Amino acid sequence: MKQSATLAVQLAEAARIVAQVAAGRSLAELLGQPYGALIDLTHGTLRRYGKLPAIITHLSRRGRPDGLVEALLWTALYALQSGRYGEHTVVDEAVKACGLIEHWPAKGYVNGLLRNFLRQRGALDVQLAAEPEAHYQHPHWWIDLLRNAYPAEWQSVLAAGNTHPPMALRVNRRRIDPDAYRARLTVEKIAAHRHGGEGLLLEHPLPVDRLPGFATGEVSVQDLGAQRAAHCLDLASGQRVLDACAAPGGKMAHMLEIADVAMTALDVDATRVARIAATLARLGLRAEALHADATQPQHWWDGRPFDRILADVPCSASGIVRRRPDVKWLRRANDVARFADQQRNLLAALWRVLAPGGKLLYATCSIFPGENEAVVAAFVASESTARQLPLPDGARAQWLPDAEHDGFYYALIQKQA
Repeated sequence: MKQSATLAVQLAEAARIVAQVAAGRSLAELLGQPYGALIDLTHGTLRRYGKLPAIITHLSRRGRPDGLVEALLWTALYALQSGRYGEHTVVDEAVKACGLIEHWPAKGYVNGLLRNFLRQRGALDVQLAAEPEAHYQHPHWWIDLLRNAYPAEWQSVLAAGNTHPPMALRVNRRRIDPDAYRARLTVEKIAAHRHGGEGLLLEHPLPVDRLPGFATGEVSVQDLGAQRAAHCLDLASGQRVLDACAAPGGKMAHMLEIADVAMTALDVDATRVARIAATLARLGLRAEALHADATQPQHWWDGRPFDRILADVPCSASGIVRRRPDVKWLRRANDVARFADQQRNLLAALWRVLAPGGKLLYATCSIFPGENEAVVAAFVASESTARQLPLPDGARAQWLPDAEHDGFYYALIQKQA
């Protein structure tokens, strides 16, 4: 699909993808090599969890339509609300898209509902403000979890989850000084601000092929919250370091960029291990990348303990939902407990390969306490050799998503000698 495709083609393709996400498939496996308009239509639509279905419920006189037709309506409603297209163009192209998805009889229904939306938009906004899922554009259970966890911040956290994410860069100090790289950006008329040791926050996101030195490893794209990890591990030259869930390799690469350590990187997915190798090659770094399950050290561990371990564990991804808007549609309330079980198993397995006196950094991109504080507190309470330490950067363990970074949680645990 090319960027020059008509809006009808774009709406039809986005509808097919969104319908499959609503049926349980992940956006990453469906998008392939997307172009700009398709990314906008799919991500923009999926960010509006609750609101777009509620609009159809209010306007449809015949109940919910066929799943693919409903997904087409979602994408068209998003396009109308985005302001990127003329209103009548969207309506006309959505009607044409009915033929492209082989639902010709739905043309009149789609035309009528979209035109009713344009006439009743103001009144609908008032009605939907009273419906939490439509207003906050998150599932009820998600809203309730955040309201209980963050009484003063839950609304701003939900609002952040509906926005476009910021774009941050991590400068590879082995290739160029961060201030020197920022000067290169200035020459290219790319505005950016320094953050932390190697971070730069762009004023406006842009394609990576516009970043000077990206292909030659001078810089990587990495959220500022993710950049905390390397600086919270108290790294020193000569240490043996394990990144237990490493793919695609951003945090691993950051550690190698700032310290001369012997790195082992694991991932349970063979395809993702290949991405680790590609990351190392682009940045000119070296590590042992293994296709292995971190919970089964008997299959990959050589018996020599690690001085530092990064346990960037699988989680709900609730802190990066604006980057992965399908998460709102795919997650269920009981997933938090399911992930917590996995996280406890990983901690127990990795503790066995950590050297006495060594430090393990527990990390998630979640904002749900059940995957974060609760897991760490239970582990430290049950493991006599475990002691939680203050984070070296002095910041709070839980970063909530805002205009500068996504939501991440970190806990540093030392193994008593």
